[in-house]
Amino acid sequence: MKLGLGTVQFGQAYGVSNARGQVSQNEVRAILARAAASGIRVLDTAANYGEAEAVLARQDTAPFRIVTKTVSAKNGIDAVVARARQSARTLKADTLLVHAAADLQDDALWPALQQLKTDGTFKQVGISVYVADDPSALAQRFRPDVMQLPVSMLDQRLIRDSTLARLKALKVEVHARSIFLQGLLFLDTLPPKLRPAAPALAAIKKRIADAGSTPLAAALGFVLSRPEIDVALVGVTQAAELAEILAAAAQPLPGLDWPALALDDELALTPSRW
Repeated sequence: MKLGLGTVQFGQAYGVSNARGQVSQNEVRAILARAAASGIRVLDTAANYGEAEAVLARQDTAPFRIVTKTVSAKNGIDAVVARARQSARTLKADTLLVHAAADLQDDALWPALQQLKTDGTFKQVGISVYVADDPSALAQRFRPDVMQLPVSMLDQRLIRDSTLARLKALKVEVHARSIFLQGLLFLDTLPPKLRPAAPALAAIKKRIADAGSTPLAAALGFVLSRPEIDVALVGVTQAAELAEILAAAAQPLPGLDWPALALDDELALTPSRW
């Protein structure tokens, strides 16, 4: 099962298409139970995801491998290490990612994380990146075990420039996030800044419909079919949403011209600018 579960919504209200806000404890329990039963084995969280780590610590996470992320290096390396050890202790997290690649400018950070791996606190260490961070160069320099990065049917930049292929050549485990690009294909009304992308999105939706598929099934099918991707992260606010995703993921891969479904719009591909 390539699908993994993102947990930012468990700790705070997050996402332009999230109308429900932070997920309740009872709903978190139902989501995790459904995920475990379906074969999902990776939970992705972070110290900076509001209350997410604390929420997970109160749940049964035994069926899952937990990936978490560092606090900012601006807090000092000692604080980063102490907070990471807390995540390992309270969550039994086994993978630690640098949350912001810019933190690697502090030369003391990566050796400190490598030491956490050496002493057995974490099994793997890695880096969470954006396209602008030049993931290939970072992978070449630091040789992380894992990299998390944005890839989707709409955002194929890291496939087109062969970044994903280079990461796999370096034996990096690739975790794809933003596989629905914040639900952009599912929105009936776009945020004001994104209205210029409406014609392109409408054309993409028409191609998908003409192929007898849905935006959800196509977006999932694209990412799950990529051999370079080891884990595809999805975020949900209800167990029913997860059931819908699982059903769509089980559908046959639609016959689509995948490169033609990519957006070429820097603003639309950068949710932080919305």
